[in-house]
Amino acid sequence: MGDTQRTNSRPPRDLRALPKAHLHLHLAGSLRPATLRELAERHGLPDPRLPSDPEIQGWARFQELYDAARAVLRTAEDLRRVVVEAAAADAEDGCGWLEIQVDPTAYAPLLGGTRAVLEAVLAGAAEAPVPTGVIVSSSWARPAAHAERLAALAAEYAGAGVVGFGLSNDERLGRPSDFARAFRIAAEAGLLGTPHSGFFTGPAHVRECVEVLGAARVGHGTSAASDPATLALLAERRVALEVCPTSYPPFGVHELADVPVATLLDAGVPVALAADDPLLFGVGLLGQYEICRTALGLSDQRLAAVAGDGIRSSSAPEPLRVAMLSTVDAWLAGRGPDLDAG
Repeated sequence: MGDTQRTNSRPPRDLRALPKAHLHLHLAGSLRPATLRELAERHGLPDPRLPSDPEIQGWARFQELYDAARAVLRTAEDLRRVVVEAAAADAEDGCGWLEIQVDPTAYAPLLGGTRAVLEAVLAGAAEAPVPTGVIVSSSWARPAAHAERLAALAAEYAGAGVVGFGLSNDERLGRPSDFARAFRIAAEAGLLGTPHSGFFTGPAHVRECVEVLGAARVGHGTSAASDPATLALLAERRVALEVCPTSYPPFGVHELADVPVATLLDAGVPVALAADDPLLFGVGLLGQYEICRTALGLSDQRLAAVAGDGIRSSSAPEPLRVAMLSTVDAWLAGRGPDLDAG
Protein backbone atom coordinates (compact mmCIF):
# COMPACT_ATOMS: atom_id res chain seq x y z
CA MET A 1 0.00 0.00 0.00
CA GLY A 2 1.03 3.59 -0.52
CA ASP A 3 1.98 6.14 2.09
CA THR A 4 -1.44 7.45 3.11
CA GLN A 5 -1.98 11.22 3.03
CA ARG A 6 -2.60 12.58 6.53
CA THR A 7 -6.09 13.86 7.05
CA ASN A 8 -6.46 17.38 8.41
CA SER A 9 -8.73 20.36 8.03
CA ARG A 10 -6.44 22.16 5.61
CA PRO A 11 -6.68 21.61 1.86
CA PRO A 12 -3.96 19.58 0.13
CA ARG A 13 -1.02 21.43 -1.33
CA ASP A 14 -1.34 22.50 -4.95
CA LEU A 15 0.57 19.91 -6.97
CA ARG A 16 0.84 22.27 -9.91
CA ALA A 17 3.04 24.51 -7.75
CA LEU A 18 5.42 21.65 -6.93
CA PRO A 19 8.55 22.09 -9.09
CA LYS A 20 9.14 19.10 -11.34
CA ALA A 21 11.68 17.74 -13.79
CA HIS A 22 10.20 15.68 -16.62
CA LEU A 23 12.72 13.04 -17.68
CA HIS A 24 10.78 10.49 -19.77
CA LEU A 25 8.82 11.97 -22.66
CA HIS A 26 8.84 10.67 -26.24
CA LEU A 27 8.66 13.17 -29.08
CA ALA A 28 5.73 11.79 -31.10
CA GLY A 29 3.94 10.72 -27.93
CA SER A 30 3.97 14.31 -26.71
CA LEU A 31 1.91 15.63 -29.64
CA ARG A 32 -1.18 17.60 -28.77
CA PRO A 33 -4.27 15.91 -30.28
CA ALA A 34 -5.21 19.13 -32.10
CA THR A 35 -1.71 19.41 -33.55
CA LEU A 36 -1.78 15.77 -34.61
CA ARG A 37 -4.96 16.30 -36.61
CA GLU A 38 -3.83 19.64 -38.01
CA LEU A 39 -0.56 18.20 -39.32
CA ALA A 40 -2.28 15.14 -40.75
CA GLU A 41 -4.63 17.39 -42.72
CA ARG A 42 -1.79 19.67 -43.83
CA HIS A 43 0.25 16.74 -45.15
CA GLY A 44 -2.71 15.00 -46.80
CA LEU A 45 -2.70 12.04 -44.41
CA PRO A 46 -5.72 10.13 -43.08
CA ASP A 47 -7.28 11.53 -39.91
CA PRO A 48 -5.46 9.73 -37.07
CA ARG A 49 -7.88 7.75 -34.93
CA LEU A 50 -6.92 8.09 -31.31
CA PRO A 51 -8.50 5.85 -28.70
CA SER A 52 -11.59 7.39 -27.11
CA ASP A 53 -10.03 6.64 -23.73
CA PRO A 54 -6.50 5.80 -22.54
CA GLU A 55 -7.08 2.04 -22.85
CA ILE A 56 -4.81 0.65 -25.58
CA GLN A 57 -4.92 -3.09 -24.84
CA GLY A 58 -1.54 -4.40 -25.87
CA TRP A 59 1.70 -3.52 -27.59
CA ALA A 60 0.53 -4.03 -31.18
CA ARG A 61 -2.25 -1.46 -30.83
CA PHE A 62 0.08 0.94 -29.04
CA GLN A 63 2.67 0.67 -31.81
CA GLU A 64 0.01 1.23 -34.46
CA LEU A 65 -1.15 4.42 -32.77
CA TYR A 66 2.39 5.63 -32.11
CA ASP A 67 3.38 5.04 -35.75
CA ALA A 68 0.33 7.01 -36.91
CA ALA A 69 1.35 9.92 -34.69
CA ARG A 70 4.96 9.79 -35.83
CA ALA A 71 3.87 9.79 -39.48
CA VAL A 72 2.45 13.33 -39.29
CA LEU A 73 5.87 14.76 -38.39
CA ARG A 74 7.32 15.34 -41.83
CA THR A 75 9.30 18.57 -41.72
CA ALA A 76 11.88 20.26 -39.52
CA GLU A 77 9.24 22.83 -38.57
CA ASP A 78 6.91 20.03 -37.42
CA LEU A 79 9.59 18.67 -35.10
CA ARG A 80 10.48 22.10 -33.77
CA ARG A 81 6.83 22.85 -33.07
CA VAL A 82 6.19 19.61 -31.22
CA VAL A 83 9.08 20.23 -28.82
CA VAL A 84 7.95 23.79 -28.09
CA GLU A 85 4.35 22.69 -27.51
CA ALA A 86 5.39 19.77 -25.31
CA ALA A 87 7.47 22.10 -23.16
CA ALA A 88 4.59 24.57 -22.94
CA ALA A 89 2.26 21.83 -21.69
CA ASP A 90 4.81 20.78 -19.11
CA ALA A 91 5.32 24.38 -18.00
CA GLU A 92 1.59 24.54 -17.23
CA ASP A 93 2.06 21.44 -15.07
CA GLY A 94 4.82 23.02 -12.99
CA CYS A 95 7.79 21.60 -14.88
CA GLY A 96 11.04 23.54 -14.65
CA TRP A 97 13.25 21.18 -16.64
CA LEU A 98 12.33 18.85 -19.52
CA GLU A 99 14.27 16.09 -21.24
CA ILE A 100 12.59 14.95 -24.45
CA GLN A 101 13.78 11.86 -26.27
CA VAL A 102 13.85 11.15 -29.97
CA ASP A 103 15.00 8.32 -32.20
CA PRO A 104 16.07 10.28 -35.30
CA THR A 105 15.93 7.19 -37.51
CA ALA A 106 12.22 7.26 -38.32
CA TYR A 107 12.28 10.89 -39.49
CA ALA A 108 15.61 10.76 -41.31
CA PRO A 109 14.34 9.76 -44.80
CA LEU A 110 12.09 12.83 -45.04
CA LEU A 111 14.50 15.32 -43.49
CA GLY A 112 17.71 14.22 -45.16
CA GLY A 113 19.38 12.25 -42.40
CA THR A 114 19.61 11.78 -38.66
CA ARG A 115 21.70 14.92 -38.17
CA ALA A 116 19.01 17.10 -39.74
CA VAL A 117 16.40 15.51 -37.48
CA LEU A 118 18.45 16.11 -34.37
CA GLU A 119 19.12 19.73 -35.29
CA ALA A 120 15.39 20.33 -35.82
CA VAL A 121 14.64 18.91 -32.37
CA LEU A 122 17.43 20.97 -30.83
CA ALA A 123 15.99 24.09 -32.48
CA GLY A 124 12.72 23.38 -30.69
CA ALA A 125 14.53 22.82 -27.40
CA ALA A 126 16.29 26.17 -27.77
CA GLU A 127 12.94 27.94 -28.18
CA ALA A 128 11.05 25.98 -25.52
CA PRO A 129 9.39 27.93 -22.69
CA VAL A 130 11.18 25.81 -20.08
CA PRO A 131 14.83 24.71 -20.23
CA THR A 132 14.92 21.54 -22.32
CA GLY A 133 17.53 18.90 -23.02
CA VAL A 134 17.39 16.23 -25.71
CA ILE A 135 17.99 12.51 -25.29
CA VAL A 136 18.94 10.63 -28.45
CA SER A 137 17.54 7.11 -28.43
CA SER A 138 18.19 4.06 -30.49
CA SER A 139 15.93 1.00 -30.33
CA TRP A 140 16.36 -2.36 -28.63
CA ALA A 141 15.22 -3.83 -31.95
CA ARG A 142 18.06 -2.26 -33.98
CA PRO A 143 21.58 -3.70 -34.41
CA ALA A 144 24.38 -2.61 -32.12
CA ALA A 145 26.15 -0.81 -34.98
CA HIS A 146 23.09 1.37 -35.50
CA ALA A 147 23.06 2.33 -31.82
CA GLU A 148 26.76 3.14 -31.98
CA ARG A 149 26.21 5.51 -34.89
CA LEU A 150 23.45 7.31 -33.00
CA ALA A 151 25.57 7.44 -29.85
CA ALA A 152 28.38 9.03 -31.85
CA LEU A 153 25.93 11.57 -33.28
CA ALA A 154 24.65 12.34 -29.78
CA ALA A 155 28.21 12.75 -28.56
CA GLU A 156 28.88 15.39 -31.22
CA TYR A 157 26.10 17.52 -29.73
CA ALA A 158 27.00 17.02 -26.08
CA GLY A 159 27.10 20.48 -24.55
CA ALA A 160 24.93 21.81 -27.39
CA GLY A 161 21.57 20.58 -26.15
CA VAL A 162 21.94 16.79 -26.13
CA VAL A 163 22.10 15.50 -22.56
CA GLY A 164 21.68 11.73 -22.81
CA PHE A 165 21.57 8.55 -24.84
CA GLY A 166 19.03 5.78 -24.45
CA LEU A 167 17.32 2.70 -25.84
CA SER A 168 13.58 2.67 -26.36
CA ASN A 169 11.02 0.18 -27.71
CA ASP A 170 10.38 -3.32 -26.32
CA GLU A 171 13.44 -4.25 -24.27
CA ARG A 172 12.81 -7.96 -24.92
CA LEU A 173 14.14 -7.40 -28.44
CA GLY A 174 17.80 -6.91 -27.49
CA ARG A 175 20.53 -7.83 -25.02
CA PRO A 176 22.23 -5.16 -22.92
CA SER A 177 25.68 -6.55 -23.66
CA ASP A 178 25.19 -5.86 -27.37
CA PHE A 179 24.93 -2.12 -26.67
CA ALA A 180 27.83 -1.70 -24.27
CA ARG A 181 30.03 0.07 -26.82
CA ALA A 182 27.25 2.54 -27.75
CA PHE A 183 26.84 3.49 -24.11
CA ARG A 184 30.60 3.87 -23.67
CA ILE A 185 30.66 6.31 -26.59
CA ALA A 186 27.90 8.33 -24.93
CA ALA A 187 29.48 8.20 -21.47
CA GLU A 188 32.85 9.37 -22.76
CA ALA A 189 31.07 12.46 -24.09
CA GLY A 190 29.53 13.11 -20.67
CA LEU A 191 26.02 12.00 -21.63
CA LEU A 192 23.65 10.22 -19.25
CA GLY A 193 22.74 6.63 -20.10
CA THR A 194 18.94 6.13 -20.00
CA PRO A 195 17.83 2.75 -21.41
CA HIS A 196 14.30 1.41 -21.13
CA SER A 197 14.17 -1.77 -19.04
CA GLY A 198 12.06 -3.59 -16.50
CA PHE A 199 8.79 -2.94 -18.31
CA PHE A 200 8.35 -6.37 -19.88
CA THR A 201 11.62 -7.81 -18.61
CA GLY A 202 12.51 -8.88 -15.08
CA PRO A 203 14.91 -7.38 -12.55
CA ALA A 204 17.93 -9.21 -14.03
CA HIS A 205 17.58 -7.09 -17.16
CA VAL A 206 17.47 -3.92 -15.06
CA ARG A 207 20.66 -5.01 -13.27
CA GLU A 208 22.41 -5.61 -16.59
CA CYS A 209 21.48 -2.13 -17.76
CA VAL A 210 23.16 -0.72 -14.66
CA GLU A 211 26.19 -3.01 -14.50
CA VAL A 212 26.88 -3.46 -18.23
CA LEU A 213 25.58 -0.23 -19.75
CA GLY A 214 26.33 2.06 -16.82
CA ALA A 215 22.79 3.42 -16.80
CA ALA A 216 22.37 6.58 -14.73
CA ARG A 217 18.60 6.24 -15.01
CA VAL A 218 16.34 3.45 -16.22
CA GLY A 219 13.17 4.07 -18.17
CA HIS A 220 10.39 2.33 -16.18
CA GLY A 221 12.34 -0.39 -14.37
CA THR A 222 9.41 -1.26 -12.12
CA SER A 223 10.10 -5.01 -12.19
CA ALA A 224 13.05 -4.21 -9.91
CA ALA A 225 10.55 -3.86 -7.07
CA SER A 226 10.27 -7.66 -6.90
CA ASP A 227 13.98 -8.25 -6.21
CA PRO A 228 15.73 -6.95 -3.07
CA ALA A 229 19.20 -7.31 -4.60
CA THR A 230 18.28 -5.15 -7.59
CA LEU A 231 16.66 -2.59 -5.34
CA ALA A 232 19.82 -2.48 -3.24
CA LEU A 233 21.96 -1.94 -6.35
CA LEU A 234 19.76 0.89 -7.61
CA ALA A 235 19.72 2.52 -4.18
CA GLU A 236 23.48 2.19 -3.71
CA ARG A 237 24.30 3.67 -7.11
CA ARG A 238 21.48 6.23 -6.98
CA VAL A 239 20.07 5.05 -10.30
CA ALA A 240 16.67 6.66 -10.73
CA LEU A 241 13.71 4.82 -12.22
CA GLU A 242 11.57 6.88 -14.58
CA VAL A 243 8.14 5.66 -13.48
CA CYS A 244 5.16 6.46 -15.73
CA PRO A 245 2.03 5.22 -13.87
CA THR A 246 -0.48 5.41 -16.71
CA SER A 247 1.76 3.44 -19.09
CA TYR A 248 1.36 0.11 -17.27
CA PRO A 249 -2.34 -0.85 -17.07
CA PRO A 250 -2.89 -1.04 -20.86
CA PHE A 251 -0.20 -3.73 -21.10
CA GLY A 252 -1.10 -5.69 -17.97
CA VAL A 253 2.19 -4.73 -16.32
CA HIS A 254 0.59 -3.19 -13.20
CA GLU A 255 -2.87 -2.12 -12.17
CA LEU A 256 -2.79 1.59 -11.45
CA ALA A 257 -3.12 1.12 -7.70
CA ASP A 258 -0.24 -1.40 -7.74
CA VAL A 259 2.46 0.72 -9.39
CA PRO A 260 5.28 0.17 -6.87
CA VAL A 261 6.32 3.75 -6.18
CA ALA A 262 6.13 3.32 -2.39
CA THR A 263 8.13 0.07 -2.54
CA LEU A 264 10.87 1.79 -4.51
CA LEU A 265 10.97 4.76 -2.16
CA ASP A 266 11.04 2.48 0.90
CA ALA A 267 14.11 0.78 -0.60
CA GLY A 268 15.87 4.10 -1.12
CA VAL A 269 15.56 4.00 -4.93
CA PRO A 270 15.17 7.43 -6.57
CA VAL A 271 11.89 7.77 -8.48
CA ALA A 272 11.26 10.31 -11.25
CA LEU A 273 7.61 10.50 -12.30
CA ALA A 274 6.95 10.99 -16.00
CA ALA A 275 4.20 10.88 -18.61
CA ASP A 276 5.90 8.78 -21.33
CA ASP A 277 3.34 9.32 -24.15
CA PRO A 278 0.53 11.60 -22.96
CA LEU A 279 -1.00 11.65 -26.44
CA LEU A 280 -1.77 7.94 -26.15
CA PHE A 281 -2.16 7.42 -22.40
CA GLY A 282 -4.21 10.56 -21.87
CA VAL A 283 -2.40 11.95 -18.80
CA GLY A 284 0.31 14.59 -18.58
CA LEU A 285 3.01 15.22 -16.01
CA LEU A 286 0.77 16.86 -13.39
CA GLY A 287 -1.72 14.01 -13.74
CA GLN A 288 0.95 11.47 -12.84
CA TYR A 289 1.52 13.26 -9.53
CA GLU A 290 -2.21 13.46 -8.93
CA ILE A 291 -2.50 9.72 -9.50
CA CYS A 292 0.26 9.08 -6.99
CA ARG A 293 -1.65 11.15 -4.46
CA THR A 294 -5.11 9.66 -5.09
CA ALA A 295 -4.55 6.11 -6.39
CA LEU A 296 -1.30 5.32 -4.58
CA GLY A 297 -1.95 7.36 -1.43
CA LEU A 298 1.41 9.12 -1.36
CA SER A 299 1.74 11.90 1.18
CA ASP A 300 2.91 15.38 0.25
CA GLN A 301 6.23 14.55 1.91
CA ARG A 302 6.69 11.64 -0.47
CA LEU A 303 5.50 13.59 -3.48
CA ALA A 304 8.07 16.25 -2.64
CA ALA A 305 10.71 13.53 -2.30
CA VAL A 306 9.81 12.20 -5.74
CA ALA A 307 10.00 15.70 -7.24
CA GLY A 308 13.41 16.11 -5.61
CA ASP A 309 14.59 12.77 -6.97
CA GLY A 310 13.63 13.84 -10.48
CA ILE A 311 15.46 17.13 -10.18
CA ARG A 312 18.61 15.56 -8.73
CA SER A 313 18.58 12.80 -11.38
CA SER A 314 18.22 15.24 -14.24
CA SER A 315 20.92 16.79 -16.37
CA ALA A 316 19.71 20.29 -15.51
CA PRO A 317 22.49 22.83 -14.81
CA GLU A 318 23.48 22.87 -11.17
CA PRO A 319 22.18 26.41 -10.41
CA LEU A 320 18.76 25.43 -11.78
CA ARG A 321 18.71 22.23 -9.75
CA VAL A 322 19.58 24.10 -6.58
CA ALA A 323 16.87 26.69 -7.23
CA MET A 324 14.25 24.05 -7.99
CA LEU A 325 15.12 21.99 -4.92
CA SER A 326 14.82 25.09 -2.78
CA THR A 327 11.35 25.68 -4.16
CA VAL A 328 10.40 22.07 -3.45
CA ASP A 329 11.36 22.68 0.18
CA ALA A 330 9.30 25.85 0.19
CA TRP A 331 6.31 24.00 -1.28
CA LEU A 332 6.49 21.41 1.45
CA ALA A 333 6.89 24.06 4.14
CA GLY A 334 3.99 26.06 2.70
CA ARG A 335 6.06 29.19 2.06
CA GLY A 336 5.67 31.64 -0.77
CA PRO A 337 2.74 33.57 -2.26
CA ASP A 338 1.93 30.90 -4.86
CA LEU A 339 2.13 27.94 -2.49
CA ASP A 340 -0.74 26.34 -0.63
CA ALA A 341 -0.15 26.50 3.10
CA GLY A 342 -1.57 23.00 3.61
